[in-house]
Amino acid sequence: MLKFLIRRVLTGALVLWIISMLVFALFFAVPNNVARQMAGHNATPTTIKLINQRLGLDQPLWEQYGKFIWNALHGDLGEDYYYQLPVTHVIAEALPITLSVVVGASIIWLLLGVSSGVLSAVRPRSFIDRLVTVLALFFYSVPSFVLGLTLLFVFYYKLTIAGFAIFPAGGYKPLSDGLNQWFFHMILPWITLAMISAATYTRLTRGSMLEVLGEDYIKTARAKGISERRVIYRHGLRSALTPVVTQFGIDVATLIGGAVITETVFSLPGVGYQSIKAIRNQDLPLILGVVLVASVAVVVANILVDLLYAVLDPRVRLS
Repeated sequence: MLKFLIRRVLTGALVLWIISMLVFALFFAVPNNVARQMAGHNATPTTIKLINQRLGLDQPLWEQYGKFIWNALHGDLGEDYYYQLPVTHVIAEALPITLSVVVGASIIWLLLGVSSGVLSAVRPRSFIDRLVTVLALFFYSVPSFVLGLTLLFVFYYKLTIAGFAIFPAGGYKPLSDGLNQWFFHMILPWITLAMISAATYTRLTRGSMLEVLGEDYIKTARAKGISERRVIYRHGLRSALTPVVTQFGIDVATLIGGAVITETVFSLPGVGYQSIKAIRNQDLPLILGVVLVASVAVVVANILVDLLYAVLDPRVRLS
């Protein structure tokens, strides 16, 4: 176990290093002039030169990258070009918002997707199976911004006009402002993200369950007189969850890097919002910070998924 963790951590560190080099190189490969953009169209060459010196953009590329890596190893990701705020401070303010969206939505889509997938698998070709399949395909096909705007139109606009101002138009309220305020600002983003993601888990769980329920050991368990409920949930579902866990780890880790569309629709200043702003402003330190946070989330998620494999399937050995 220890050797496995050490190997995976070292592999993850190598991946992060390669990603940081690619992002750094891509930033300078694309034609851009951050100093001119910050100074404005009427800026003099002297002003542009001073801005480049202040940001360190006049230094050789290898020197800029080496300085970034050295500072990053000490927990310093640099400063935002435009507001001179530490990148760690910007991400620390945005990350709780994204986590609020992702954690709540992931619980909903996992419960909804797995339960509907199991229900569909144990009654194949029934009316329930066909209904679940149609609903899954419908929500899978709906763009997240369409679903989000529809929910805002119905549950905010229409209800507010009718005199029931229950859901806000968007924005974020931290838990320090009260649990109710936080919850009602999160419920519509949760539903938007969960309904679309749950469709994937419904189809994935159904397909995996149908395959597992046809295995010989399931037939043996039924022949021994084990209750159908135990066969399905104790033997079938446990084995069928392996691909679900893989997908779940990837989805959650990816969304921690920013649920861009959902955050934009509901005016949530999370990591996704910050990443869009950083790309628009050519803000390299913030771009690198967001990419590294997302990459760390993916690396950690993959390690946790491998550990869960051993729990779900006793045949899996970590070595």
